[in-house]
Amino acid sequence: MGIYLNPGNRGFQTILNGNYVDKTGLIDFINRTINTPQKLTSSSRPRRFGKSFAAKMLCAYYDKSCDSRSLFEGLEISKKDSFDKYLNKYDVIYLDITWFVSTIDDIRNVVHDIQSSVISELKNEFSGYVPENEKSLSRVMTAIASKTDRRFIVIIDEWDALFRETKDDEAIQKEYVQLLRGLFKGGTATDETIAAAYMTGILPIKKYGTESALTDFREFTMAAPDTLAPYVGFTEQEVLDLCDQHHLDFEEVKFWYDGYSFDNAGSIYSPNSVMQAIERNAIRNYWTSSETYESLAAYIGMDYKGLKKDIIRMLGGEPVRVKISTFQNDMTSFKRKDDVLTLLIHLGYLSYDAVKKTVTIPNQEVADAFGDATDQEGWGEIGELIQESDDLLDATLCGDSDAVAEALEKVHAANSSILRYNNEASLSSAIMIAYYTARRIYKIIPEFPQGKGFADLVFLPRRGSDKPVMVVELKYDKDADTAIRQIHENRYDGDLKKYFGNLLLVGINYDKDAKGVNAKKHSCVIEKI
Repeated sequence: MGIYLNPGNRGFQTILNGNYVDKTGLIDFINRTINTPQKLTSSSRPRRFGKSFAAKMLCAYYDKSCDSRSLFEGLEISKKDSFDKYLNKYDVIYLDITWFVSTIDDIRNVVHDIQSSVISELKNEFSGYVPENEKSLSRVMTAIASKTDRRFIVIIDEWDALFRETKDDEAIQKEYVQLLRGLFKGGTATDETIAAAYMTGILPIKKYGTESALTDFREFTMAAPDTLAPYVGFTEQEVLDLCDQHHLDFEEVKFWYDGYSFDNAGSIYSPNSVMQAIERNAIRNYWTSSETYESLAAYIGMDYKGLKKDIIRMLGGEPVRVKISTFQNDMTSFKRKDDVLTLLIHLGYLSYDAVKKTVTIPNQEVADAFGDATDQEGWGEIGELIQESDDLLDATLCGDSDAVAEALEKVHAANSSILRYNNEASLSSAIMIAYYTARRIYKIIPEFPQGKGFADLVFLPRRGSDKPVMVVELKYDKDADTAIRQIHENRYDGDLKKYFGNLLLVGINYDKDAKGVNAKKHSCVIEKI
């Protein structure tokens, strides 16, 4: 048992000692790839989304230097046909690139350090099979495999750590890519040496132009997780079970940590945040403890054309179109706002809808990070928006219709370059932006079913809140009283009936054709029920 060669199963044993959520189904997927043309797998996802847990799990399962049967009995993989076939049957090479980067004095020597460290352990295990003075890891492994007929399983955790630490040093990056190409270049040498490989990181594999630096890998990313979607984070059923076991409010957990949705898994939750909430028995923002807002601030601070407007729209709950194909899978090759938005998908700050090709801010935890980051970057208008949003909610709850009308008029005008001004959809978007901070207290639902029709917006108080339900109706070229009448005509019964005695009806209107001092003047009527 070594550090890099056959590291054993202690890492996975430690994981099982905690509140482990069974993700061993991933092993069955890798088993199906062993010694096939699909044997090279890359899975990228954000920090604190269980990448290292998966790597240690795979080490424990494949490593022939230990007996891991008891660790996996009762877990999903133990019920699969492939369980016994590959259990502890391979020599495993495990590389934690973050560890190499953080423990070396001169990062320019890290590629040499990786190779020399692994070759040293290979020499001890395969004495007599390693060519004298050979410094190439790929050639050493090929020599061993050809003489012993033993293939390796290679597991690389945080493969992109070197790219993240040497953002502007192309020489180091290219040397590292050459190492990886030597190991996984395809063809006969790789087939005879590598039984399978699993590589994980935050970023997808680096691209040069339109081509991946490692073309033989099958990639699964936050933009396209496909079959591996259930292993990106916690599924909704897994979170439901955890909330039931630990007596957490599922709706609050969903509000704070949900927001990543994939065809093959449905809703996916941030696993580190869910586990922190369980361990601390407190549902709150844990994102800044794992990926600080300073890093987010650095990227949105680039302020490419249209980026600031897109972030304001997303803070208001709107999806934003994005083109992800130009992103070079690094942290420096930005040419347009789409490249920054795509990076934020991979960092977990945005959720990507592959069908609509749009991004959104996934949940309240990440929305808080955006609020902090924009304040850090001196985006004064967003800081003002957040303060004014607090004031607007207070004015609404106090029934100050004049203050509400004035505030909405200001937000609508300020964002007229983003929104199509003269329609109810535009007004709705402006209101969603204006009531940005209300999401901490309310669940805001557009087109809420209400008696005979639908309310434009309904603000439902979150569990434990004593705030009233707010039913908002939007109009233009009519008047606010008409909006209120429409709410009454649709009857505020149905799903809202249980809130009788604590309802606030809010009618909003503006006249798009008014001139002079009344141009685009907003009006508001607030009625308590």
